[in-house]
Amino acid sequence: MPELPEVEVVRSGLEAHVVGRTVASVEVLHPRAIRRHVPGEADFTGRLIGAEITAVRRRGKYLWLDLSDGTAVLAHLGMSGQLLVQPPGTADERHLRVRFRFADGGPELRFVDQRTFGGLSLWEVVEADGSVVPSAIAHIARDPMDPLFDVVAVSRALRSRRTEVKRALLDQTLVSGIGNIYADEALWRVGLHWSRPTDRLTAAQARGVLTAAADVMAEALLVGGTSFDALYVNVNGESGYFVRSLDAYGREGEPCRRCGTPIIREPFMNRSSFSCPRCQPRPRTRR
Repeated sequence: MPELPEVEVVRSGLEAHVVGRTVASVEVLHPRAIRRHVPGEADFTGRLIGAEITAVRRRGKYLWLDLSDGTAVLAHLGMSGQLLVQPPGTADERHLRVRFRFADGGPELRFVDQRTFGGLSLWEVVEADGSVVPSAIAHIARDPMDPLFDVVAVSRALRSRRTEVKRALLDQTLVSGIGNIYADEALWRVGLHWSRPTDRLTAAQARGVLTAAADVMAEALLVGGTSFDALYVNVNGESGYFVRSLDAYGREGEPCRRCGTPIIREPFMNRSSFSCPRCQPRPRTRR
């Protein structure tokens, strides 16, 4: 799934193309694309027509369009969701699911989703943790790149958990935006194995891994995020290039850039975790 940098790339692209525009029509081409909008298609399209998009915002991996009526369109990209800006008359994408046309007759906004795991839904907005967010994601924590992110408080909360450090980093109610890729990269940078118990971390280690996550995601953002295939693109259909700079994730058998030891892959939560066995030794088992 796209992680924070990939979603931020999409958010910033949309901000430049749709803010201040009024929705003229909405065409739903596949019902699964709005399955999270419980009232149904007629309610979704009817409430959007005539609404102005006032802002495009993000928290962690979640992206939404603020509307002039005080509601928000929440976009969940899933594994293959794309939000593309296309000139009117451009041929429909094979997996086009929802089309937004605007009153100014300019470029359309299209939601394309090959695997249909993502979707759009309309929500009231509420205050959560000092910010206004769609009610569906009020439980999602701030991310490490949020100006109001409190690294000391979050590191303290992380150390209070009784779990593995990587599981904690992926817990979106503790810290949002970090997924499998950037968790592995952050842990490599600070030399921690993914299975290190959180309650055995020092305060400096906890702060360090959160800071490393923020740093690596900021670096990824500068080059458009991490794209492994054509499904991870910005609003213009362009891929990111951070895959070339990954130090751990996806590099099984390749030499560690720090010590030369081959990177290993281990099973983790039905996925994989990549690490250097020398730089990131597995913690000793508790007695």
